[in-house]
Amino acid sequence: MKTFMAKSGEVEHRWWLVDASEKRVGRLASEIAVVLMGKHRPTYTPHVDTGDHVVVINAEKVAFTGKKWQQKVYRWYTGYMGLRSETAEHRRDRRPELIIEEAVRRMLPKTRLGRAMLDKLKVYPGDEHPHQAQQPEPMKLGV
Repeated sequence: MKTFMAKSGEVEHRWWLVDASEKRVGRLASEIAVVLMGKHRPTYTPHVDTGDHVVVINAEKVAFTGKKWQQKVYRWYTGYMGLRSETAEHRRDRRPELIIEEAVRRMLPKTRLGRAMLDKLKVYPGDEHPHQAQQPEPMKLGV
């Protein structure tokens, strides 16, 4: 019996639609990362992108537990002295799609393949998205 190894040209990528309203960020991000990597399929191969495309809508309605909206701080380096930072509440008001994108990005592999997986994630703050032509199927994720 031989082990099955998927080849990059043979994989069929599906499109999924996820509604993020009232979902916990971490739980939602971990399930999205599994779908992007392709670990939900029996044909998962570590060195091939076997994952699917995920369209996330209502990113501005995600939820954190406890006081994370005020206490969670996102920091980044700008190239100048010191770090820029903002709270999760400020980021939700400014660019809510970054909350989910950053959470998912940090759960994917830190390689070229991981960056290709992240390109298949599309996050939108409202309930409108421009991917109707791909006919994404609704997927129930998160708690």
